[in-house]
Amino acid sequence: MDNRRPFLFDAHVALGAKVVPFGGWEMPLAYGDGTVAEHLACRRDAVVFDVSHLGTVRCDGPDMFEALQRTLTNDLGKITPGRAQYTHLLNEDGFVVDDIIVWWYSDTEFDVMPNASNTSGVTAVLPGRDVTHERCVLAVQGPNARAKVAALGSEFSEVPRFGVRRFDFSGVEVRVAGTGYTGEDGVEIAAPNEVAEEILTRLVAADITPAGLGARDTLRLEAALPLYGHELSLTSTTLEARLGWVLGWEKETFRGRDAVEAERRRGVQRHLTGVVADGRQPLRDGGDVIVAGESVGTLTSGNFSPVLERGIGLGLLSGDVAVDTPATVVLRGREIPVTVTALPFVRKASSRG
Repeated sequence: MDNRRPFLFDAHVALGAKVVPFGGWEMPLAYGDGTVAEHLACRRDAVVFDVSHLGTVRCDGPDMFEALQRTLTNDLGKITPGRAQYTHLLNEDGFVVDDIIVWWYSDTEFDVMPNASNTSGVTAVLPGRDVTHERCVLAVQGPNARAKVAALGSEFSEVPRFGVRRFDFSGVEVRVAGTGYTGEDGVEIAAPNEVAEEILTRLVAADITPAGLGARDTLRLEAALPLYGHELSLTSTTLEARLGWVLGWEKETFRGRDAVEAERRRGVQRHLTGVVADGRQPLRDGGDVIVAGESVGTLTSGNFSPVLERGIGLGLLSGDVAVDTPATVVLRGREIPVTVTALPFVRKASSRG
């Protein structure tokens, strides 16, 4: 089956995008200046990503709150309408089917945002409607994101972190959340297709750098944010990823709860852990991590950090491997010296001074 193209595909090509297959879509990997330049623009200024490959499942109706509560892990009772919440969908064995953001608009209306290839898995267990094809999602991220997104209207810059708002833009409703996937501040704009190109054009005209999925991946890795299919998967768990805070133990139930409770009782055997290379050699997923001559697991993600100018990697490693422990990553027969490090690798600009 051919990959889908985002509605703004031609606009990205006109901006100089290199397009690659990703999650069943043809998406921008990088533009003319390349991934490292886009990465640093996000850390220092502001960028815009097209993340329309993410799904949107619209759940509206009087029973939707209860349906989400009994299916997803996090407790919506902790927040209120007008907020967004990060959560997981598990199978009955306690493994992660997907990690999701829920945008909650009113007592009866929610947008459930799954990963690119997992929308059908969400609609199979929730009574929602797939509206992915009706809208584009543009993520504006970086320390200057809010100041520059005000080019669309001051209200866009005023959406609070993990807040959700709806605005009129050129006569249609757009939906905006104070969320993102870079470790920086910013907003994500879900816009009907008919106004999406106008929004992208105005953002670029406001000196916001177009950025592709290459930079989005290195940014999320520096921020130690898990990626589905790597740190989270059908062979890993929420607790292993150190994301136990998304498990709503206070509510009556959620899908996979019995398995997760059993895991908690017996103890988690491996944990999400970061390593930093001694040099610039990029680390890659699949690298074997050796401590004191013994394998403690493999990397689930790895790359080059443009901020640290070192290779960095995440892995689900066994045992209690302490921060500052020297280790070795064996990658394609090459031994790369690394050090276990605290996460995240890089904190957002406002906390870096």
